[in-house]
Amino acid sequence: MENLKLVKKTVIQPEKPTKRRQIFLSNIDLGLIAYQESVSFFDPPQINFVEACEKLNRALERLFVHYDFFAGRLVPSLGDGQRLEIDCNGAGVVVVAAETETTLSQLGDLMAPKPDFKQFTGFLNEENEEEMEITDMPLLFIQLTQLGCRGVAFASRYNHCVLDGVAVREFQANMAALTLGKDMMLIPNPDRTMFRARNPPLINHPHHEYSKTIQCKSNATFVQSSIYDRTHLIHLPPHRIANIKKATMSDGKKLNCTTFQAVAAKIWKARSVASGMEDERISTMLFPVDCRKRVVPQAPIGFSGNALIPGFARASMKELKEEEDYVLVEKVKEGLERLDDEYVRSSIDWLEVNKGVPCREDSFSLVAWWRLGLEEDEFVWGKSKCNTPVSLKPGLVYLLPGPTDEGGLNICLELPNDQIREFHRLMMEG
Repeated sequence: MENLKLVKKTVIQPEKPTKRRQIFLSNIDLGLIAYQESVSFFDPPQINFVEACEKLNRALERLFVHYDFFAGRLVPSLGDGQRLEIDCNGAGVVVVAAETETTLSQLGDLMAPKPDFKQFTGFLNEENEEEMEITDMPLLFIQLTQLGCRGVAFASRYNHCVLDGVAVREFQANMAALTLGKDMMLIPNPDRTMFRARNPPLINHPHHEYSKTIQCKSNATFVQSSIYDRTHLIHLPPHRIANIKKATMSDGKKLNCTTFQAVAAKIWKARSVASGMEDERISTMLFPVDCRKRVVPQAPIGFSGNALIPGFARASMKELKEEEDYVLVEKVKEGLERLDDEYVRSSIDWLEVNKGVPCREDSFSLVAWWRLGLEEDEFVWGKSKCNTPVSLKPGLVYLLPGPTDEGGLNICLELPNDQIREFHRLMMEG
């Protein structure tokens, strides 16, 4: 951070006035009022850094005519002061140009979060932010940093209540196109009223994927007394993934499952067993599921909000230790398949009544980051080498793309030193 230098900090607003409107936030959105940070890295571009910054700013001015809600602010709802909504007031987003002496080679492995990456969001926090109301905060911050080797880091910090990962992918594709002087790839539709709770609410399922706020407990059973040292990255090469899928045999027949389902089941068992939980405890693995096409009617093309509902798999530790791999994979598949229109509606109604949060007791969330394709876009300053979260939040496990020349997947997680060794052993056995 001591090598980080601020070049310019500006507030970017839509290039022309937009209609003042309020955007309803669903219960899914309201459970995600927290800031997410990610960073992409680029080799030295053909254009100079000043020109890259100018083209980014011009592209954003055009972009926020369509994404006016991203340039707005959270406000109490006019109809219900206990809820928040987005006021499309054109207040703008914070965009920073910065320089650092750090080079790409000095950063080493770019595929996983690490403390060095914090410099790339170093100017994306407001002064006295801890004392600010969430309603005063910009919904998006962007920092473009030139490295000592002339490479570029593009980092964003955004409020998750505005967009989910799928919508972020579309937002970034539009931004990249505009930096190249092209047209918008897809026009966003921020209307979330299709995910409004029913009146009266109708809860038809137990919804183990959520916890009532007053019942939330710490993840102590996953932490124990060991010491965390760093974020760990475990590579699953293609042949190892093939072996994991091959192990999902029932009566000599290979189970019809995806790579995610097989790897997720293996991670669920390995992380739970490595944590040393007692046999009678129930372990829950959450995984976000895109419900755009699962609800009736389906969400419109370009839906720009949150449509990711937590799927889950749960079992006692005794089951996790004793059951065959295919049984655990079936539980993961069930977690995906149960999310039909009625289940999603019931989930939203449960949140309306209970104001809960994703399950926090003896649980963790597995995020298939590699599916987002955030490294695929080409900006005026080049195509990304990779995209990764800046940091790993407690209770999360990321599935990231493997090295370009090796393929496969990277598992990114934090566990105490002794537990990570056991986790690695369990992932590689069988």
